[in-house]
Amino acid sequence: MKNKGLKNISVLAMLIFIAVFMPVSKGVAAEVLGPQVAIETISNKLKLKLQDEAFIHDFNQVNAFVDEAMRPHVDFKRISALVLGKLWRKATQEERSQFTKEFKTLLVRSYSRAFIGFKGWTVRFLPLKIKQGAKKIIVKTEILQSGLQPLSINYRMFNARGVWKMYDILIEGVSLVTNYRTSVKNEYRKSGSIRGVIEKLEKRNFVALANNDN
Repeated sequence: MKNKGLKNISVLAMLIFIAVFMPVSKGVAAEVLGPQVAIETISNKLKLKLQDEAFIHDFNQVNAFVDEAMRPHVDFKRISALVLGKLWRKATQEERSQFTKEFKTLLVRSYSRAFIGFKGWTVRFLPLKIKQGAKKIIVKTEILQSGLQPLSINYRMFNARGVWKMYDILIEGVSLVTNYRTSVKNEYRKSGSIRGVIEKLEKRNFVALANNDN
């Protein structure tokens, strides 16, 4: 998957949304285990909301709901640190906080837009074995739609004090973190500073939210 910069990141985000916010089918998994519960919880909440026509036509409500649904199950700070890579160590505490805030807004906004247009997909969990004491795990799923080949979506998750949280997604083997990191590096080269990267995100989020679009 070629990187076309921050302008086209929402396309990848929509695919990620398809993986996370779906009606869930247990499929071949004998039972839904700890890390899978996080994904299933979000899926079930959003599945109910899809039935409310008034809700899905109010983007601000959708955005707020998606934010609330994702927050307990996604480690935005960890994702932000991985996306910035070496730049995270160069960034000040204020820059880290600002980047995490704007990056979270970008993700939630993109998921929200995809949520409005979503219909007809299901998630199938593949068998999952967790070693005793494991802190990290990959949850493997397939996205199913009638007439199409299954789409492989895998989640990298870690155990944060007993709560499984997502910090990366692989779509057909392509990493969310890697794609965003490349985009951020490109923007950093153009602007010459982390502040410039943040300002780019701030501007994009402001314009998109003002227009209720992604």
